[in-house]
Amino acid sequence: MIAAARVFNLIDRKPSIDTAAGSGLRLNQVEGQIEFRSAEFCYPNRKQVRVLKSLNLAISKGQSVALVGPSGCGKSTCVQLIQRFYDLDNGTLTLEDNDINALNVPWVRSKLSIVSQEPTLFNRTLAENIAYGDNSKEISMEDVIAAARKANIHQFITNLPQGYETNVGLKGTQLSGGQKQRIAIARAMVRNPPVILLDEATSALDSESEKTVQTALDSASRGRTSITIAHRLSTVRNCDTICVLDNGRIVESGGHQELLKRKGRYHELWATQGGVPNQQTQLHNSKKKV
Repeated sequence: MIAAARVFNLIDRKPSIDTAAGSGLRLNQVEGQIEFRSAEFCYPNRKQVRVLKSLNLAISKGQSVALVGPSGCGKSTCVQLIQRFYDLDNGTLTLEDNDINALNVPWVRSKLSIVSQEPTLFNRTLAENIAYGDNSKEISMEDVIAAARKANIHQFITNLPQGYETNVGLKGTQLSGGQKQRIAIARAMVRNPPVILLDEATSALDSESEKTVQTALDSASRGRTSITIAHRLSTVRNCDTICVLDNGRIVESGGHQELLKRKGRYHELWATQGGVPNQQTQLHNSKKKV
């Protein structure tokens, strides 16, 4: 009876975010303009911890924005809020100057594509895995090939004995990490979204695979708004704007070279990863020379 009561409580639970296909507004056009204004947020199971603290972030149409910073600073939270997995406690989040809470949830998600650190591939063919990126319509083989070309994976697929009809195995076990990531990028491109979200898309790859996948990501981001979460700063140095988050706030923002010249938080992170020598390293080297 106790177990049944828990099941019934779960069934009767009404989610705070209405994901019904019929409710909410649908805009005629989405160009990828997103803005956080005085955003504050706590996860429901950790109300005592504020993840975002009066965060302000404006992303323009076609802009490539990177969110960097230490673990737990709120980078992934921003992406989850854009996907409407959660709602803000205070402040506003807008899409095309419309409060995202007033928009239809399935429609908002149809305008987004995400490439995560661990892509989920199914025990189906390469073509079927790529076509799965858009279930709202029938995806033609031409669209699948076009998406594969954008993801820099078409040549690899055509060299396989069965081509696009090759089965990838359970969870993509027949593919390497870099190949799986490029299939995931192709899947994201099938939808031709105005906004693409890249969540640590290259962090689990070796250096050689990272270069190949990064080229595919740069190609996929071209002409659309992209938001990149990264710990490896070398993968975001070409982004239009790099936002450094710390303790739920944006403490610095600007281009790569601009932020290095400021000698602030971004410079510290870059030096930690071996990008530039910090003052202690320089002092140590000068003493050795003496």
